[in-house]
Amino acid sequence: MGKCKTLTVNGTPYDVLRLLGKGNGGYSFLVRSQTHPPVLYVLKQIHYGPYDYYQYDDKMQAEIRDYRKLRELGVKLPAMLDIDLGHDRILKEYVDGPTIYELVLADQMQDDYLEQIRRLAKRLAAKRLNINYFPTNFVVEDGVVHYIDFECKPYKDTWDFENWGVKYWSKTPEFLAYVAEHTQRDPQGAGAEG
Repeated sequence: MGKCKTLTVNGTPYDVLRLLGKGNGGYSFLVRSQTHPPVLYVLKQIHYGPYDYYQYDDKMQAEIRDYRKLRELGVKLPAMLDIDLGHDRILKEYVDGPTIYELVLADQMQDDYLEQIRRLAKRLAAKRLNINYFPTNFVVEDGVVHYIDFECKPYKDTWDFENWGVKYWSKTPEFLAYVAEHTQRDPQGAGAEG
C-alpha cells in the first residue's frame, strides 16, 4: 500500500483515506487525524468552477454563513470543527452511515427517513429556505437523517422537496437516469456527496 496523501487544516495534518465525493462546492475527503488516529473527519476542499445556476462571491463565507443559519434552525448537521481560509478547507464531523442515495439503490429506504425530511422541508419552507435535497447530501446515522452539506438558498417552490427533491428519494425514472449516467461516466463515483 502506498503512502497516504496528507492535507492540512491550519497546519494540522490529516491523512486522506478516500474521496467521499465531488459536489458543486468542493471535494469531500474522509480523513484521519495524525495526532488522534482513531478519529475520522470529513475535509472539504472548496473548488471554484463555472456553474450557470450558482453564483458565489466567496464560497468559504457562504459555507460558514449557511452552516450558522441551518444550525440556528435546528437542522441535523455535522459540526463544522475548523476553517482554513488560506487553503479554502473546512474540517467537519464525520457522520457514519449510508447516504439516502445508497439506501435507495439497495432498496433499504424507510418511510421514517422520508417523514423526517418532509418535516424538515416544511420547517425550512416556512423560513423561506431550500437546501439541496439530492439524496447524496443526506446520511442516516442511528436512524436519524443528517444533512451533510451546508448549502441553503432562498426558497423557490420549483426547488423544494415536494417539487424536486422527492424525485430522487426512490427509484423514480429521474433517479434511475441519474444512476445510469453517472455509472457510465465514473463507475466508482456514482452517488458522490456534495
